[in-house]
Amino acid sequence: MIDDSLFYDMFEQHLTNELLKQCTAAGLLKGQLLQSEDIDAKWKEYAPEYMADSIKEIAQYPTVSVGWAVYIGMAVACWWSRDWEGLKDQPYKVLYGTEGFDNMDDHIVSDILGLPLQGKEAQKVIELVRQISETAVTFIRQERVEPQSRKAFYLFAHTTKVMFRIGAAIELFRLGYEWQRLDIAEA
Repeated sequence: MIDDSLFYDMFEQHLTNELLKQCTAAGLLKGQLLQSEDIDAKWKEYAPEYMADSIKEIAQYPTVSVGWAVYIGMAVACWWSRDWEGLKDQPYKVLYGTEGFDNMDDHIVSDILGLPLQGKEAQKVIELVRQISETAVTFIRQERVEPQSRKAFYLFAHTTKVMFRIGAAIELFRLGYEWQRLDIAEA
């Protein structure tokens, strides 16, 4: 039998690979997960509050419960690119829309990323987030874990971390960042 940490690592990797394929097919990534330690560290800070908000939504709005993590990743990546020193200490609640967690997506897209909600670029992002959120929920359901169990919670936590990273990668790509291999010659 596979140990728990290996199981979750494999789940994360499999989900990441599938979402990278979908994002690449949509033209919002190039098959690679763009990331930064600064951005990943922000997820560790935000995750407890996000989990408290999103767990309440799982039963009625499962795609929202995982999908809003994508938008948070996009917001953090936007801050990282714009002015990390000035914006890195933004509290989680800054991500809330006028209706709190419920319209966090619209607030991030329009007010933080600066995309008109009805514009072509925003609509492309919104549609992709919907699609990859459905994929993520399907991945969780395929594991056939007992709802509200410890394993279900950990699957959910790992899924939201992947979604956050995908969101950050999408925004970095949208802003023109690319993954480049650096060959450092030995002296």
